[in-house]
Amino acid sequence: MAGIGERIIIDPKIMGGKPVIKGTRIPVYFILELIANGWTIDDILKEYPHLTREDVLAAVRYAARVLREEIVVKA
Repeated sequence: MAGIGERIIIDPKIMGGKPVIKGTRIPVYFILELIANGWTIDDILKEYPHLTREDVLAAVRYAARVLREEIVVKA
């Protein structure tokens, strides 16, 4: 299991190795999809009370870091 910070983990045994919120099966991409569809952090916390504000923000930070480090190859 590779730890990504304190709140995001990658484990091949959980969700096929997708990054998830630690202690859950909620993938980072799902949190981002909710936000992209207009959900606020408060909306997410109401629907998923076992998550914390820090969990949601960690998912956003993780995605930003992945995109920042992405390498673009021009054809």
